[in-house]
Amino acid sequence: MANPSAVCNGHLHHHHQKQNNLLKSGIYKKNGITKGMKKNGISNGTLYKKTFIEHFEQAPMYVAVLTFLGFGVGTVFGYLRDFMRAWGLEKRNVATEREQQKDFVPLYQDFENFYTRNLYMRIRDNWNRPICSVPGPQFDLMERVTDDYNWTFRFTGRTIKNVINMGSYNYLGFAETDVNALKTVTIELEKYGTGICSTRQEMGTLDKHVELEQLVAKFLGVEDAMVFGMGFATNSMNIPALVGKGCLILSDELNHTSLVLGARLSGATIRIFKHNNMQSLENLLRDAIIYGQPRSRRAWRKILILVEGIYSMEGSIVHLPEIVSLKKKYKAYLYLDEAHSIGAVGATGRGVVEYFGMSPDDVDVLMGTFTKSFGAAGGYIAGKKDLVDFLRTHSHSAVYATSMCPPVAEQIIRAMKCLMGLDGTTQGLQRVRQLGKNTRYFRRRLHEMGFIIYGNDDSPVVPLLLYMPGKIGAFARRMLEKNIGVVVVGFPATPITESRARFCVSAAHTREMLDTVLNALDELGDFLHLKYSRYSKSSHPELYEETRLED
Repeated sequence: MANPSAVCNGHLHHHHQKQNNLLKSGIYKKNGITKGMKKNGISNGTLYKKTFIEHFEQAPMYVAVLTFLGFGVGTVFGYLRDFMRAWGLEKRNVATEREQQKDFVPLYQDFENFYTRNLYMRIRDNWNRPICSVPGPQFDLMERVTDDYNWTFRFTGRTIKNVINMGSYNYLGFAETDVNALKTVTIELEKYGTGICSTRQEMGTLDKHVELEQLVAKFLGVEDAMVFGMGFATNSMNIPALVGKGCLILSDELNHTSLVLGARLSGATIRIFKHNNMQSLENLLRDAIIYGQPRSRRAWRKILILVEGIYSMEGSIVHLPEIVSLKKKYKAYLYLDEAHSIGAVGATGRGVVEYFGMSPDDVDVLMGTFTKSFGAAGGYIAGKKDLVDFLRTHSHSAVYATSMCPPVAEQIIRAMKCLMGLDGTTQGLQRVRQLGKNTRYFRRRLHEMGFIIYGNDDSPVVPLLLYMPGKIGAFARRMLEKNIGVVVVGFPATPITESRARFCVSAAHTREMLDTVLNALDELGDFLHLKYSRYSKSSHPELYEETRLED
């Protein structure tokens, strides 16, 4: 995984000569605003209808050196401890091959588990913490301790109350237990029960599914939609129905695993373009048109571009206007995953299409999930009626997966009606606006404190860079001591030098909650020396020469 290039590095150029050079090259940046940037011969000023600001600041060199040194020391001690385990000087807690099976193909690849065994285990207590309440703006946590350095845990019987939740994807605050809000869900539960016990193509299509699909299509402004019981499977099981052998998939390098799995299962040829890099994408599109398929040189049956609305680990937003322009220019298809962006961005929560002021018809396949902004489960695919009718017949999820349960469908319907104002209130619109206010406030304060954070100023996903492996565990533990629950992420889920904490802002967060978190971060940033920002320009190149990067 590589770092994405920045649309704007968010810093003021003080030298007039440098500013003049930028003007000559068609790029002008002032106070973090990029105007008239030219890429692929297209002026962004004609494509973007609003200011588009993203931050990807590079850390000082000493941080990278110390990070590699930290992993190096951990690796050396890991080999030492493996040696001690092999000679019986330390207890072996990991699974091992039985002596009777020593001539068999190994079931447990010892070296492949080296990182898990020697590094992850040291900080394992920061993941999989059991929650015992609704994951709203605050939650209750079951306290657990370890007596063997995180190999096993035991519960103390205590509950840690009112932990501020900065990790759940509860963007609009619909993960709630308010009796009045859930009244219709309770009615549907009593009417239909909890399960369907059948697939959509057999006896698993209910009137609630039809109602939900019609509502989703209306919400998105498209002809038709189909819903599925699992968000991950919406990608992984439907992409193989859309493309296959003889087709080409162009996938952003930071796409979610569900998109990657769906692409691989399809049997299509996969090529990767640099994150949000339009020249990298256009190079691949141009080569695909010119050279066609390998060996035979026949034209590709289809070319499908896979992108996300908001990238959940970087907090960046897809450069949709430029991608749509390239898609039309080269006659490709566009598949847009709005798992994190639907409900979270756009004036009325309709995702990145609305955020950029574009038409839903510009995107061939609109995909999203109900697991985040809608406080439910499942996903959808929407677009032209011909597309949806095709998937109703050929989707693996429609043929083999159990249908969405009725109470979940009703929860989505009530949340979506609230967003659309069909419940007779403006509460949905207020939630969308409050999320935007909370997001901009939280990001601005972190910048002012001197932290390095990634992503777009309007993205509720806020990655705060920790870098060094030893600070991952220290950060999460100290935050929990202050009754704040956070998500920390490290290698191999991120590049080795870019461990981070990922905050998810919610409309349900009050200003008091956010200030509590920010004050704790300010104090902890000084204690752990996390305020690395120097307002230096990112060294990540915007242009790439690679034209064939196959998955």
